[in-house]
Amino acid sequence: MSRICELTGKGRMVGNNVSHANNKTKRVFLPNLQNVTLLSDKLERSFKFRVSTSGLRSVEHVGGLDTWLLKTSDDKLSANAVKVKKELRKKMEEAA
Repeated sequence: MSRICELTGKGRMVGNNVSHANNKTKRVFLPNLQNVTLLSDKLERSFKFRVSTSGLRSVEHVGGLDTWLLKTSDDKLSANAVKVKKELRKKMEEAA
């Protein structure tokens, strides 16, 4: 399973370990991913995602899963999140 946030697209980063003697060796910075269940207000369902903690704070900051999905481009979202976004748009079009 790849270490990529399903909502923000945040993935691993590569950098260096630097010793006291200034020796540099490659290392990997992994995002802090958590398995969470997020509630969709408009769909009245819950969805399971693998989200970074910073991504989870961002979702809460903008007002929830529905507004996050509608404002985020599809290239950052996972296939599962894009499917939920399409379902959300369909529901909103039916209501309008």
